[in-house]
Amino acid sequence: MADTVKCNALLDDLLKDCQGPEDILGQHGLLKQLTQRLVERALEGELTAHLGYDPHELGEAARENRRNGRGSKRLQTETGPLSIDVPRDREGSFEPQLVKKRQRRLSGLDDIVLSLYARGLSTREIQGHLEELYGTEVSPTLISQVTNAVLEEIKAWQNRPLEVLYPILYLDALMVKSREDGTVRNRAVYVALGVTLSGHKELLGLWIAPTEGAKFWLSVLTELKNRGMQDCFIACVDGLTGFPEAIETVFPKTQVQLCLVHKVRNSLAYVSYKDRRAVAKDLKAIYTAPTLEGAETALECFAKTWDGRYPAISPSWLADWDRLIPLFEYPPEIRRVIYTTNAIESLNRSLRRVLKTRGAFPNDEAIRKVLYLALKNISKKWTMPIAHWNVALNQFAILFADRMPK
Repeated sequence: MADTVKCNALLDDLLKDCQGPEDILGQHGLLKQLTQRLVERALEGELTAHLGYDPHELGEAARENRRNGRGSKRLQTETGPLSIDVPRDREGSFEPQLVKKRQRRLSGLDDIVLSLYARGLSTREIQGHLEELYGTEVSPTLISQVTNAVLEEIKAWQNRPLEVLYPILYLDALMVKSREDGTVRNRAVYVALGVTLSGHKELLGLWIAPTEGAKFWLSVLTELKNRGMQDCFIACVDGLTGFPEAIETVFPKTQVQLCLVHKVRNSLAYVSYKDRRAVAKDLKAIYTAPTLEGAETALECFAKTWDGRYPAISPSWLADWDRLIPLFEYPPEIRRVIYTTNAIESLNRSLRRVLKTRGAFPNDEAIRKVLYLALKNISKKWTMPIAHWNVALNQFAILFADRMPK
């Protein structure tokens, strides 16, 4: 309590001559002066620790290594440019830690650059933003150096060990534009999202390839297994040809559930606008039926009603039937999280909002940096487990008793 009173009294004394915001936050305001003094005092403390004696201590002149004046340095900070005096020693052996040799910016500026980059701003846009708001001039090269610093972090994240079991796995890809040899082409970004035993979502990795295909998905799944993932109860995917077979090759016990939202969307592509509402209603009756028998009956009714006008729809459902019906083996608490890949599509929508502000990326590294930083922001919201997860977990424990961890 006494410390708080002293601190408040000191602040009041510092603020007594301030007449407005400019006196506190301006280019020569109190905040910048305090930052300068704090940094310089800290550097003086570091030099004292390095030399082993206080300034002006008796006998200083006789010591082999002693203080040797100061050198000026200009730093870029999150509040604008800051000039400081850095103390030196005669031998040149002093290595300050707060502001290292050749360091030209404080770490807070790096955090701002990474935050803006994660929100889809280009290097030039970040440069203009910092100059406009903070009066800080930084080069595109410096911004690239800051963002490149996350590449090692990305590499470690992409290769980290995984859980042995993810009860539910969502797999999907989104397309990103990349400039290659002067030509803008689409690149497929493969995304794997797992649900842990605690019911929390975890992004397992990002992979980039020229196109989306079952062959590349096979390599992704193999990598997941090599990183420690040994089992998955249900994998939710779209209708990409060969995708289910690729999953079952690596995880033979996994049930593959095709996304019913994708299936409905693809079916409605055959339907004229005036019939879409009615067709969608009859399709919904299929996948919301309480039992498998009820779903089969609803599909038969659909075929009788619509095969005359849209003969391609019911045969496509029959062709994929074995991949569409696993959800009927589960209670509503599990059905609602496996009948669609909305969990990963929602993630991809968030990523697209970041990507839409950018044109074509210069290379795959730039794509990885933006998506990884964006995902770090998005995953901060994943604090709660999936709704009703405890009920679903109890069902899994009964249905897959021999595959649950001890």
